[in-house]
Amino acid sequence: MATPAIHVSKPSSARTVLLDAFIPVPRGSTAVAPPPLNWPTKDPNDVLDYQLNISPALIGNEGDSIATLDVFITPDNPGDLTLNEVQADGPSAVLWLSGGQAGTVYTITVIISTINGRALQRSILLPVLLLSVPPIPPNAIDITAGVVLTDQNGNPVLT
Repeated sequence: MATPAIHVSKPSSARTVLLDAFIPVPRGSTAVAPPPLNWPTKDPNDVLDYQLNISPALIGNEGDSIATLDVFITPDNPGDLTLNEVQADGPSAVLWLSGGQAGTVYTITVIISTINGRALQRSILLPVLLLSVPPIPPNAIDITAGVVLTDQNGNPVLT
C-alpha cells in the first residue's frame, strides 16, 4: 500500500509585507509615521496566503521567533473578509484570507508576541476588488448590445 505524501505549505512571496524598519530619529527632529503597510488587491473569490515578516524587529536576536498571533479584521460584517487560518513560520506570520466585499479596503491588525517577550502590533491594508468577470445571469438588465447595467460594486442589476 502506498503512503500518502505529506505536503509542506510554503507561503507565496508575492503577498509578503516586510515590517517597517526601526530607524533612529536624530535628536531635535520630528518622527514621521511611515506609509501604511498594504498587500496587493484580492478578488472576493480568492483564498490566498498573506505574510507579515517581522525580521527587522528581531535583528540581533536571531533565535527569537513568533510565539502567539492575534488577528483583527475591520470592517467585520456578514460577507466581509474572513480569516481561515493563521500560521507562524519563524519571523513570518502567515494568514489565509478569503471572501470580502468588492470595493472595500480592509484593515488587518496583527498583534504578535515572540518567544523572547517582544510584542508588536501592525495594521496592513488589503483592498478587495472584482478582478474577474462573474458570469452574467440571464435576468440581468441589458442596456445595449452586451452591456449590462451594474450597481456601485460592479454587480449586475437583475429584473
